[in-house]
Amino acid sequence: MKYRAYKYRIYPTKQQEVLIAKHLGSCRFIYNYALAKKVKAYQVDGTNLSRFDIQADLPNMKKSDEYCWLKEVNSLSLQASLANLDSAYTKFFREHKGFPNFKSKKDSKQSFSIPQNTKVDFENGRVFIPKFKIGIKAKLHRTFEGIVKSSTITRTSTGKYFISILVEVNESDVPMKPICESKAVGIDLGIKTFAVLSDGTEIPNPKYLKQSLDKVKHLQRSLSHKTKGSKNRDKARRKLALAYERVTNQRKDFSHKVTKYLVSNYDTICLEDLNVKGMVKNHHLAQSISDVSWSMFNTLLEYKAQEQGVNILRIGRFEPSSKFCPCGYINKGLTLAMREWTCPECGTIHYNRDLLAAINIKRFAFRNINTVGATEIHACGDMSGVTHSAQEAHKSSVCG
Repeated sequence: MKYRAYKYRIYPTKQQEVLIAKHLGSCRFIYNYALAKKVKAYQVDGTNLSRFDIQADLPNMKKSDEYCWLKEVNSLSLQASLANLDSAYTKFFREHKGFPNFKSKKDSKQSFSIPQNTKVDFENGRVFIPKFKIGIKAKLHRTFEGIVKSSTITRTSTGKYFISILVEVNESDVPMKPICESKAVGIDLGIKTFAVLSDGTEIPNPKYLKQSLDKVKHLQRSLSHKTKGSKNRDKARRKLALAYERVTNQRKDFSHKVTKYLVSNYDTICLEDLNVKGMVKNHHLAQSISDVSWSMFNTLLEYKAQEQGVNILRIGRFEPSSKFCPCGYINKGLTLAMREWTCPECGTIHYNRDLLAAINIKRFAFRNINTVGATEIHACGDMSGVTHSAQEAHKSSVCG
């Protein structure tokens, strides 16, 4: 079985907005209550409370005068908040992701989960969840077939509402396409040009944040001049959030279009394993790197490639992709400022270092393909240096 998530914009009524706000506040309260209790118990005697220990408090809390308002929201959503905290604790201890933080009502994006009983009415354009008897109006721009497992309602900083629905679909895995050099492409990601492909195609960088920078700075100055807690400040904050949201949506739309083009036209895509987190620590390039959205591009490319059976091959981040000449010479003195260079060994003039990098990324990726009992496959059908057992194992995945 496979799972797919479908995101729709919803349009709650004023009364439903109040009920959503109650769910958000109650789930946030329970999360913070549980986190505080777990921390205190550990500090007192080293006890590690489970979510079931804290979940046992909920019935009594609902009966008390102090917390009787918890009865107004879906009990399963409250339990889901405890499950989220439990997951955060697990990631902290096992994956070293950072200790869970207390949630604030001032967080830009807030959400709550509905683990069960979400129904979608495509004919009438409504979504039904517990406590919302008449359903919530939704823009159901695409349909799905499958079993709805859970859903999450999100309120953005601009006051928009969305629902993400997790669906169990009965789909078989798409077979991976043969790894063939003639149907492969190398991609060199950059800042000035978003991507240069090994076949010579260049994808320009739209630089959405740079285009909107003057407006964003003006809105930031306007916000700073407003009195804290005033309605004017809230209006200014929302205008700034809308400006940032527009940039985010533009980036996402651009990344969707580029990744769709790549998985539709190539069977194998070769990339560098870029350390984006490390690169944004460079204060001179941080804004430009963030604006180009390499992380979003890679995330979208990964899942679309898997859906289409397209292979993703990655090379190490320290490979000399722009410094390597096909004759074998490596220009160790090449700097970022040098956009073209001449090979002293063979005399070849590399006019476009980005194109050279894309070609070399493809070359290195095919050189480094790992197979059972083998270390490399040089080209489509060229199995020289590969053991017989590896050739047999790889016949179905490499075109000959």
